Amino acid sequence: MSDILADLRWRGLIAQSTDEQALGQALKSGQVTFYGGFDPTAASLHVGHLVLILTMRRLQDAGHRPLALVGGATGMIGDPRDVGERALNSTEVVTEWVQRIRGQIEPFLEFSGPAAAQMVNNLDWTKDLSAIDFLRDVGKHYRLGTMLAKDIVARRLRSDEGISFTEFSYQILQGMDFLELLRRHNCTLQVGGNDQWGNLLSGVELIRKAEGVATHALTTPLITKSDGSKMGKSEGGAIWLDPELTSPYAFYQFWLNTADADVVRYLKVFTFRTRAEIESLATDVQERPYARAAQQVLAQDVTTLLHGRAATEAVMTASKALFGRADLRDLDAATLADAVAEIPSGALDLGEATILDALVAAGLSTGRNAARRTVADGGAYLNNDKVTDPDRVLTENDLLAGNVALLRRGRRNLGAIRAG
Repeated sequence: MSDILADLRWRGLIAQSTDEQALGQALKSGQVTFYGGFDPTAASLHVGHLVLILTMRRLQDAGHRPLALVGGATGMIGDPRDVGERALNSTEVVTEWVQRIRGQIEPFLEFSGPAAAQMVNNLDWTKDLSAIDFLRDVGKHYRLGTMLAKDIVARRLRSDEGISFTEFSYQILQGMDFLELLRRHNCTLQVGGNDQWGNLLSGVELIRKAEGVATHALTTPLITKSDGSKMGKSEGGAIWLDPELTSPYAFYQFWLNTADADVVRYLKVFTFRTRAEIESLATDVQERPYARAAQQVLAQDVTTLLHGRAATEAVMTASKALFGRADLRDLDAATLADAVAEIPSGALDLGEATILDALVAAGLSTGRNAARRTVADGGAYLNNDKVTDPDRVLTENDLLAGNVALLRRGRRNLGAIRAG
């Protein structure tokens, strides 16, 4: 067993641990079964969840056995939030989301071999549990003083909304998950985000009281940008793992646009590059930041992990083609549509509109006079071909796959036109 904790520490992936020395010894002594939980409170996970998923994969690669829990029961309730009660979703919605999220987690783990992963659902041990059994067998181990002292509970109690008994009980359900997984699978470690620390401790303490066994909890940090803002957001909202909500092209561009101040840290957290490789890329960031080599590796690696090599190669080709470094006509309609969705666009009647009209419709010029100056200065491009005639009329022959045409002003200002 390798010193996986040393690697996690170097990557900045350890926020809290019940007893890091004892955990390290357990991980070195033999295979440890561990679990990480994901609640289906939305139709998809987002990039923030990758921190936990990839940490689970690192532990599995070190020889330990992961249990990935998608909470069909806890998802019916929802972890308490800082502001207001969660809306309760129907059983049908939660069941559908459980299946979608399972499908997003499974590609990251190995389900065969000596450290084979297993998917579990806490609805399996709660759906037939009576209220009396729950109160007698589980509730008796909890003390209200400890539960009320939890940070999120204390904040909600001080708020105007207060907190319902339903959300207040969430920590008991999550603690029960750890107990059940210990009994069913000899699971002795729970991993989660540091915002879940109180819930993780709930399980550790419940097991100590109910079974007299010492178990472990380990949290990963919340990943933020260098400016202190939350990582994983774009102008369009969250960056989802579901390709229907965030296209592979948009996903790739999100990572490609990582700031120099963040990219080395993200390489440690979100890729499986070695220390030597990351240190070499860190040198590139310092000495040749204009090349953006680290960002390209980050975008390629993470997109391949989630969407596969073929999809990654397609979006890399699209990214190059949009800026004239590959042939636009090699792109399929779906990939081009995803790429065009990320840039300004407009509609025109082909056969009548000129390049000047197109530049204005695509939002690349404020008016025809400004567009005319762009053409005169040699800065107007149609499908990456320079246009020098301001009266050039767009026709159906100018349309690419998906019936769009690409416009560019200068080197980096992109827009698209669709037939009106």
